[in-house]
Amino acid sequence: MKDKNESVIPHGVIQHGPEEGIKESSREKTGLEKEECIRQLKTFFESQPHAVLATQNGKAPYASLVSFASNEKLTYLLFATAKATRKYSNILENPSVALLIDNRKNTKEDIQEATTVTALGRVEQIEDFERSIMEKIYLMKHPHLADFLNSPKTAFLKIRMEKYIVVTHFQRVVEISV
Repeated sequence: MKDKNESVIPHGVIQHGPEEGIKESSREKTGLEKEECIRQLKTFFESQPHAVLATQNGKAPYASLVSFASNEKLTYLLFATAKATRKYSNILENPSVALLIDNRKNTKEDIQEATTVTALGRVEQIEDFERSIMEKIYLMKHPHLADFLNSPKTAFLKIRMEKYIVVTHFQRVVEISV
């Protein structure tokens, strides 16, 4: 029988766990291997509507819950936020962010069974020419947020992804550069 986390454990660029310390693969995954990693992450992201966004101003980190969506190749993650928020002012000051996406159920088993993905990247404004496409992607996943997304008080943003760090089984870590 398949491990229930097996479908979301990509075989990535760098893998390490408690048994072997840090083990770098001899080459970066490319071609079909990397495409399979991205496909598995996309399926995982489709199953999770929310993520924790970590931002930082010059003084301290700040975490907040956001509804997110991704483009097909996972090169961007999308989210919306009110402009009058700490997270938005932090992003304007420092566009480097982390997004934590997970499937925990808030049980004691989560420490061994949950999958967590830390997505690292830089926030960018969505350009006018791409806005309608990205709105469609976002609203397919979050149709209930249409009014919020279209409000002039809302910033619709994309995170240009740099790396995904996937943790399963408490200490099995896989990194995927995008």
